Parts: sequence; structure tokens; C-alpha cells
Amino acid sequence: MKTINYPLKSSWTDLLKRPAINTNSLEKDVATILAGVKQNGDRSIKTYTCQFDKVEIGTTLVSKKEIEEAENLCTQKLKKAIQLAKKNIQKFHTSQKEKVKIIETTKGVSCWRRSVGIEKVGLYIPGGSAPLFSTILMLGVPAKLAGCKEVILCSPPNINGMLDPAILYAAKLVGVTKIFKIGGVQAIAAMAYGTDTVPQVYKIFGPGNQYVTCAKQLVNKNGTAIDMPAGPSELAILADGSCVPTYVAADLLSQAEHGEDSQVILVSDNQKTIKEVLNELKKQLAVLPRKSIAKKALQNSKAILVKSKSEAIELINQYAPEHLIVTCKNEDKIAMKIINAGSVFIGNYSCETAGDYASGTNHTLPTNGHAKAYSGISLDSFVKKITYQKISKKGINNIGPAIELMAEAEGLQGHKNAVTLRLNNK
Repeated sequence: MKTINYPLKSSWTDLLKRPAINTNSLEKDVATILAGVKQNGDRSIKTYTCQFDKVEIGTTLVSKKEIEEAENLCTQKLKKAIQLAKKNIQKFHTSQKEKVKIIETTKGVSCWRRSVGIEKVGLYIPGGSAPLFSTILMLGVPAKLAGCKEVILCSPPNINGMLDPAILYAAKLVGVTKIFKIGGVQAIAAMAYGTDTVPQVYKIFGPGNQYVTCAKQLVNKNGTAIDMPAGPSELAILADGSCVPTYVAADLLSQAEHGEDSQVILVSDNQKTIKEVLNELKKQLAVLPRKSIAKKALQNSKAILVKSKSEAIELINQYAPEHLIVTCKNEDKIAMKIINAGSVFIGNYSCETAGDYASGTNHTLPTNGHAKAYSGISLDSFVKKITYQKISKKGINNIGPAIELMAEAEGLQGHKNAVTLRLNNK
């Protein structure tokens, strides 16, 4: 992890760059797989599963028997932990429901808006070295609260052609409609285009590696909605002398172990704090089971010493991290000055891991600087907002003359006539 002391603002853009990806060859490879699945459906999926996941799949649909067996394989302690997380996530996302408000904008003119669940949604859940069953809770809970009628899930099979028991248990718990043993680009293609086995969906959710992210962006160009452009995981921490260095180091490693292309940033106005955190980081890294992954991620990462808290806040807002931990004096006040971040964790005990699993907030968040314009997943992500209006004869008489003038000024006589005919109908 590199240390940079008092960088000039003119260097911030280069300093805060994410790990580079060769998108030219990436897009070409992904487009080929998408086209193969679009044309050949399930046959191509099985071919790509064999090629990339090194396993031959007979049927990709997970059976009820497999789900029941998976539930028995999960320990009672793990099931209770998942249930607790679901309860908190459900409580937080239920609070996001909006009541229909009918607004009379003018006498006789009523307008309102109603949330309607997206009928068919697809959830992509990474498997690989870390089966992210927690993401099922983050996506499945709000999908059900929103009233989505069909919720399908795709996740890559292991070498035995199975899904992790915790993935199947969590999927059943949140009410996923169908579960498929399909991973990577081929999973995104299956959900976007549909096959004889996999239903086509209207919107795709879920994190993934650079191939999955690219696939989501390409199918989005062809009309399938996606949650957001999400890439490798990232974390920034703003810490000063009041922080607990062991906690900060642990938080940095918790994100670094996600993947080799992850990035963590430590920002402080205290040189001693940076030194203490980095010393602790070395100790904890040495005994971390996924240290080889974390070590490579730390090569993309930086500890930045700045002159003041105000400069730290400005730098962080420019970086726009997926996750931000604020652990310093006046942390509440500082946190409110953050305008670009996916999710903010305040204080020594607010570890980012809590948000990953069980505090209640959603952990599917914008990365790669997209937090400047995108929000994380919420109940709103799974609904469409339809507006309604009802206008009485009195209402059209009140606003009609203004509409006529505006339509005529824009040269749209047909628009004007639609109003004029009603006004003249005494």
C-alpha cells in the first residue's frame, strides 16, 4: 500500500484512479458469449459452463430436492444469522415504502404517483471463491417488498455442479421463484434474452467481476435494464488520531480480500495515524486466509496524508467511494459534508462489514466513481413510478386556455385542438 504525503490538488485525478481494465478485448470477448447464448440458448450455456466453470451440467434449474437438502446442510447458527440479517434488511427497506398522495394542482385537476413492482427481475449472485449469499438478502428482500411477480436467480456452480447450501437457503428464505446453476456472462445473457429454460427478465441486479459488469452494460444497450454500473469493490476511510488503528486496518483488509482488482484508500491529516494503521495492516495481513488476494489489491491502494479535514473531505468527494468509514473527532458533522459516496459508516464501531451483512442498509452500491450520480439499491430500484391525473370539466376550463397558448407557441396545432374542442363543448 503506497503512502502519498500532501499531494497537490492538480495530481488528485491521477492519484485517485481505479485499477485499469483493458475494455477493448474485454467487450469483444463478452459480446461473443452474449451472441452465442442469444442464438443457441441452453446449449451455449452448457458449453460455456463447461469451459469456464470446469463442470458439465445436466440441468441448470435447481430442484426442490436440492433446496431441501441444502437447508439441512446449513447449521442452525448460520440459518439464525441469515434470518436476523433478513429481518433488519426487511425493516429498513419497508420504511422506504411511499403512500399514494393525491395532489390537486388546480381546482378540478388531480395528480398522483403510484409505485408498481417490476414484473420480472433477475438476480446475479457471484459464487467462485466467495459465495455471496448475503447479496441474495440485499436483492431478494426489496424485490419481494416491491411486489415483483417473478424473481429468478443465477449463480455459478462449483466443481461438483452444485450451489453453496447457504445460497439456496437464502434464496428460499426470501422467496426467489427459480434458481439456476449458471454463472458469468452466460448468466447475464440467459436472463436478458431468455432461453427454453431461463425466463427473460426486465431488469438485472447484482455485482460481479469485470466480465459480468461488462455483460450487464452491453445488454443494457439492447434494452434490458440493469441496477447500476458496478465494478470491483472499494473502500475509503477518513481517520485521525481518535481512531482505533487495529479497527481501521481490519476494515481495509475486509475490502481488499474481495478481489485482486479491489481498492482501498486511507485518508488522514495525522501522519502517526497512517503509520500505526499500516503497521497493524502488515500484522493482520500475515494471518489472513485470503492474503494472496488482499496483497494484490493493496498494490492498487493508497494511504494519503492531507493537510486538513476540509482537504480530506474534498478529496473523498472527488473519489466518490462505494463505501466510506469516518472515524475521527466530530465524525457526525464530517459525515454530513460527504456528498459523493455509496454508503457512509460513522464511528469506530460502524465497520463496513456490518453493512455487508446485517445492519439493514443495502450493500449493492455504485463503484468506480459512479456514486457522484448513482444511488445504491433500495426499494425504489425494484419499482416503476407511474403518474396519474384526473381532470374534471371545471379543471380543463381552468388550465385549458394556458395550454392552448403554449401549444400554439410551439407550433403544435393538434395539441391545441385537443383542448379547444373540450373548452368549446359547453
